[in-house]
Order: sequence, then C-alpha cells, then structure tokens
Amino acid sequence: MHGRSDPVLPTVPVPPRFGWGDLRRRAVSAALLAPLTLVCLWLGGWWWTALLTAAAVGLAVEWVHLCGARLASPAGATLPLAVLAAGAAGVIGREALGVGVVACGFLLAWGLGRRVGLAAGVPYLGLAMVALAALRGDGETGRDNMLFLLLVVWASDIGAYAAGHLLGGAKLAPRISPAKTWSGAAGGLAAAMAVGVAAALALHGGAVPHILPVAAGIGIAAQLGDLLESAVKRHYGVKDTGRLIPGHGGLLDRLDGVLAAALAASVLSAVLGQGAVLWQ
Repeated sequence: MHGRSDPVLPTVPVPPRFGWGDLRRRAVSAALLAPLTLVCLWLGGWWWTALLTAAAVGLAVEWVHLCGARLASPAGATLPLAVLAAGAAGVIGREALGVGVVACGFLLAWGLGRRVGLAAGVPYLGLAMVALAALRGDGETGRDNMLFLLLVVWASDIGAYAAGHLLGGAKLAPRISPAKTWSGAAGGLAAAMAVGVAAALALHGGAVPHILPVAAGIGIAAQLGDLLESAVKRHYGVKDTGRLIPGHGGLLDRLDGVLAAALAASVLSAVLGQGAVLWQ
C-alpha cells in the first residue's frame, strides 16, 4: 500500500545520569592540587604562607573580574592588597588587626569605586584568609584542625556531587543553583560526618558524639558557602568564575566551601581556646 508515510520524529538523546567525563576532569585536577595543599599544610610555616598568598591573589583577581572591574583601577587594586594585608595579619597572629584591615579595606574599596559588590570581596576573602592563617598557626593542633577541616569539606563536596548525580530528586535552591538537589545536600552531609569521624579518631581520638556535630556544622557551612557563591555568579550572569582548574572552573568555584567552613571553624576555635582540637 502506497501512501503518505508518517514523519520520522528526531531522536532526542538522553543525557547520561552521571557526568563521568566531568568527573574525570575533576578527579585529575584534585589529584594534582590536593597533594600540594596537604604538603604545604603539613609543613606549615612559610609553605602554608606561600600557599595562602597565592590563593589570596588568585581569589582576589577572580573577584575583581567577576564584578566587571579592572584590576588596574584604584578600587580593583585595593581588593587584593587588602586581602593580602589581612592574611598577613593572621599569619603573625594578629587576628584583630586583620579584622580591622578588612573593615578599612571594604570602606576604601567602596569609597573609590562606589560598587558594593566589588567592595564585598574584601570581607568575603579577607576574613577567610585571616581564619585560614590563624587556624594553621596553632602548632600541631592547628595542623590537625586544618587537616580535619579540609577532609570534611572535600568529603562534603564529593558526597554532594555523587549523591546529586546518582539520585537526583527535588531541587535544593532552584533560583540560586538549579543543579543542586536535596539528595546531594544529604549525601554531602553524610559524607562530611563519616569522614570527620574517621579523621578525628585517626588524628587525636575523642568521643564520637562530639565529633559528629562539629563535622556536620563544617559540612553545612561548606554547602552554604557553595550556595552563596552560586548566588553571586547568578547575579553576575556567569557559570564559572574562571578556567584555571579543569572540571572545577576558577579558584572561587573550588574554594567557596573552604572559605565559609574556615570562618565557622575559626569561631569555634576561638571559643575553645588555643591548643584545643575542634571536636573536643
């Protein structure tokens, strides 16, 4: 029977549930950067200071570009200088001075450029640099606290990524970050708590009931930091803050959770006092 044949509908490819190609790029980047970070953390001193200095400069430059400002402008140049000065105050153990530098840097950057978003980078990055320097500056305890912090944040990131891609489900904050799900948040929290317990017991021991809320708090802070950076990127209409790290984007994309978690951990450390591990 001859007649008009039915139209052939185009086949719509179904995207893979789990982004293995992206995962490979992320894994390679992590395999290169994580050992360098851990070596500098373990050695402390000038090694950790050099790492923080490089991170502070890279983060500040990315923030200036993210805000659409020029690094050569007075306001744009103020940002990295203020962040570096705040971090230097943290390195020498003058945290209060670092906070003062952050406040002055914010006012100066805002006064020169009249752009709140640009000036906001000073407290966002500067306070985190003070916290990271102060946490590691507490001798061997500082080394263990920073190692605990990084392992928990990394576990939270990996757990959220894996659970979110494998399980999917309801969106966590679709107006801020459409890719994030409640299953990813739960997976990240579970991974943070599990790795936190293992790391704390391996480093110093301690009661598990004490470790769990600390690891959970750091994991939640890391996820909130991730959401905050997603909101900033959405405001400026960009997907990534840079292309420095394949599979991750820029330094801000990679370190957003660490910046927020460091602030939370530094507050807890100040409450507990010098020489105290975070989970006891």
